[in-house]
Amino acid sequence: MTERNHRGSFVRIPRGRRKSAKSSLPSRSDDKPVDGHVPVWAPPDSVTSHEVGHPSERIVIPRHDRAGPAASGLGIELREVRFGSTARTPYLRVVPSQLSFKSVAPGYIAATEVSSRPRGRIERTVQAIKRVALGSPFATSQLIHERLTKMKALAIFSSDVLSSSAYATEEILLVLLLAGSGALHNGLPIAAAIVLLLAIVTLSYRQTIKAYPSGGGAYIVAHDNLGRTPGLIAAGALLVDYVLTVSVSVAAGVAAVTSAVPEVHDLRVPMGVAVVALITLGNLRGVRESGTIFAAPTYFFLLMMGALILTGLAKVMLGETPGSLLHEAPPQEQVVATQGLSLWLIFRAFSSGCSALTGTEAISNGVPAFKPPESQNARTTLTMMAFILGFIFIGVTFLTSRYGLVPNEKETIVSLLGRDVFGDNVLYYAYQAATALVLFLAANTSFADFPRLSAILARDKFMPRQFAFKGDRLAFSNGIMLLAGAAALLLIVFGGNVTNLIPLYAVGVFVSFTLSQSVMVRHWWRLRETGWRGSLVINGTGAIATAAVAVIITTTKLSGGAWISIIAMGSLVLMFALIRRHYDWFQRRTAVDENSLPVRVPPAPSSEAPRDHVIVPVDGLNEIALGAISMAREISPLVTTVHLTDDREQAEELRKRWERAVPDVPLLIIESPYRAFVAPMLAYLERLDEQEHMRITVILPTFVPRHWWERILHNRDVLRLRPFLKGRPGLRVVDFPYQLYEEKHAQRHASGGAAAA
Repeated sequence: MTERNHRGSFVRIPRGRRKSAKSSLPSRSDDKPVDGHVPVWAPPDSVTSHEVGHPSERIVIPRHDRAGPAASGLGIELREVRFGSTARTPYLRVVPSQLSFKSVAPGYIAATEVSSRPRGRIERTVQAIKRVALGSPFATSQLIHERLTKMKALAIFSSDVLSSSAYATEEILLVLLLAGSGALHNGLPIAAAIVLLLAIVTLSYRQTIKAYPSGGGAYIVAHDNLGRTPGLIAAGALLVDYVLTVSVSVAAGVAAVTSAVPEVHDLRVPMGVAVVALITLGNLRGVRESGTIFAAPTYFFLLMMGALILTGLAKVMLGETPGSLLHEAPPQEQVVATQGLSLWLIFRAFSSGCSALTGTEAISNGVPAFKPPESQNARTTLTMMAFILGFIFIGVTFLTSRYGLVPNEKETIVSLLGRDVFGDNVLYYAYQAATALVLFLAANTSFADFPRLSAILARDKFMPRQFAFKGDRLAFSNGIMLLAGAAALLLIVFGGNVTNLIPLYAVGVFVSFTLSQSVMVRHWWRLRETGWRGSLVINGTGAIATAAVAVIITTTKLSGGAWISIIAMGSLVLMFALIRRHYDWFQRRTAVDENSLPVRVPPAPSSEAPRDHVIVPVDGLNEIALGAISMAREISPLVTTVHLTDDREQAEELRKRWERAVPDVPLLIIESPYRAFVAPMLAYLERLDEQEHMRITVILPTFVPRHWWERILHNRDVLRLRPFLKGRPGLRVVDFPYQLYEEKHAQRHASGGAAAA
């Protein structure tokens, strides 16, 4: 029978030779070090392939063909040789063990999933729960950027703005109802004015897409053209808008459900919180913005809305409705006026209806997601979205007036309209289900935008750095959790009522609109490219119109709750500025002078063979790292710095700076594709400890914060490593606390509390 040698995946042997194969195994007492790294046992050349292995034996095979520094000991593969059997004949199978690291380049290794698994009991329990709830972790390389066609992009980017047609008409009528049911006929002219505003905003954002084909979010555009403060105002307005989008959309979606099933009306708050929790869970699992997933409910909603409007128009023209094509129907219910119809009330109704425009800017933010030509496809999709929204908004408002519908607390206007047009049948319930689905989907869009903007702000040092970190499933988990908590809190405080939330809603939207359009006016005036005059007029008109609406919304909704949004935006801008101030201060006090490179570190204490191999985890090239290296050199001449990262480009940039700054101290980069720190670092130290004949000393450099809130702004993963290192034989831990003071010169305060494990 054909047999493979020990490098093969398995070896088949006749049953009669199995005993001799076991008895011919060499003794483990003959183990010898190979390359001075680890004990290696290998069969002598005279032993045939079937004589290799034992059910309990483990063979260590040096992998000399692997790239990377030999001293790392990471080019070692463990293989287990086991006895097994098949239906025909017994065989030996060589099972390759799972490697902890893979060599990428000299001085650069990548952690595998094995080395990224949690070590502590609590950590393993938490990870097990997360696996059940969220699924297995994704590697960074699994991040998918989907390129979208116009039809898929319409579903993804337009669900927010299209879904607002489900409650915008009702919000107009609720304000007009204060002047009595006789004032409801003003709803259609107000809706027409809002559609005109929609056309202006759409034309303006078409110019923004033209000027910023790489994505023209209000924060980026304002920051690049008007400076830091306008950019931060836009960012604060957008973050508030995203939180309110979740709250309003979920509340409206729950209202669609309770309209169809009135028995659960009193449960709308817990239902809303539950929906937020489900959306949060889905996003923490790493739900992608898949066009297929988004397209189904969005186009289902458009289909049902189109059927509603066309069927309703047909009934109006056939004379089957209380009103006619040219005349409104009398209100189905008479409501006594509590105040007179005034221009102020008209403005209030207009500002409430402007919630229909929320989400219009989404396409301009996501231009890079389109298939080429990106800019042209995005502009076309934006125009399609505006036409569809205008048709639905005007259609619903028109039919509401022809049926004489009056809003009430128990059932939404679109539900009342659906009952009158379709009847109380399957079509009505399908229509309500489509409305609820698209509203929940609109809430989900903010779960993509809020964490992404938070990550950009964290990258620019305006938010804590933790918001730029991706979770196990490649989602910005911290941003998702913050958004979910804020949205759920608003639902609880405002009773899950859309009307109570609307006054807070549109302020941030139109502030960002105004800033974005004002920036474009300056952009065209400064560059004066071909056709700049027409673009300047369009964006100037948009800036004036949106600014006027922002003033109207602020003044008319101030007492109704808009002040909460204004205070929230102002507080966010102040917080952004303070966080950036701290990071700038920290950077100044720890930065290495590039003009003084290379940096001199203390020489090795002696030329004798070192007794310690000192490992220094570093997060970058700064004074903290250099101070820790200086301490390490006082202990041993053999010092290795280790940097963990999930960003190869950033790691290569650090390597170049490191080689220029500290050429005599090697830097080992460990890529952590699962974005873990403690587990890969422990795995590296364990492998090093297995092969080294000297003691391993780990120096843990840490920044000592001056105030409690500074702990939130700095990543302190190094401190989480210490408990796992204590108690390990042959390994000691030395703390290197680095404290910054307010004096002119920073002082290092190092307490070398060596804890021999």
